[in-house]
Amino acid sequence: MDRMIYLAMTGAKHVMTQQATTSQNLANVHTNGYKADQVSFRALPVVGDGAPTRTYVVDNTIGHDLSQGSLQQTGNDTDFALGTPGFFTVQTADGREAYSRDGGFVADPNGMLRTRSGLPILGDGGPITVPTGSSVVIGPDGTVVTTPTSGADRTPQIAGQLKLVNPGERAVYKGEDGLFRLNAGGNATASDDVKVVSGALEGSNVNAVESLVQMISHARQFDLNVKLMQTSDQNEQKASQILALS
Repeated sequence: MDRMIYLAMTGAKHVMTQQATTSQNLANVHTNGYKADQVSFRALPVVGDGAPTRTYVVDNTIGHDLSQGSLQQTGNDTDFALGTPGFFTVQTADGREAYSRDGGFVADPNGMLRTRSGLPILGDGGPITVPTGSSVVIGPDGTVVTTPTSGADRTPQIAGQLKLVNPGERAVYKGEDGLFRLNAGGNATASDDVKVVSGALEGSNVNAVESLVQMISHARQFDLNVKLMQTSDQNEQKASQILALS
């Protein structure tokens, strides 16, 4: 009886963990460049005397879905998306590289290109800075071209080259901040295969309908495990009554 209660309890606990992951995905259904987390159950053997054939399940985060989100045309000159697999490179607060699919850029008062959350956009030689009072155009290969919006000289100038990387889906993991990093540590090398789409943003790849169905499934699985615990407890009480009568 104790084993059944334990198995049902661990099942309920890990269903709640899966539900939290699905809730996180649903909360980011409108977050630009967001990639859905994926979870599953896996079986583990019960270690102990008399239980060589018994197993229980735990929640296991198997990774993330890097499929392309829908491209939304915004008409904003500082909005960019990636039309191919890969990432933009940003600099985190600790000075290290991280990778993102969100191409909503802004220029701060000093002309440094940043994400809308404030992270510097990195090029091949470090953060990219554009002259103030200039329009910014990024070519498909990541070349940053600026053009003065006032004055007699309106000659376009190259301000830098975005560091676009494509280390591969299995080579990266997603941190709690939503940014990707290399599993092996270090920095990814630039890739010529990553292409930029100007005037657009990539939407989240979370399927809201599928996530809602998963939430319902999680709730039913949780109820089932709770009923198993209740049934096990009732059986134990009945067994105790029989033993007391005998």
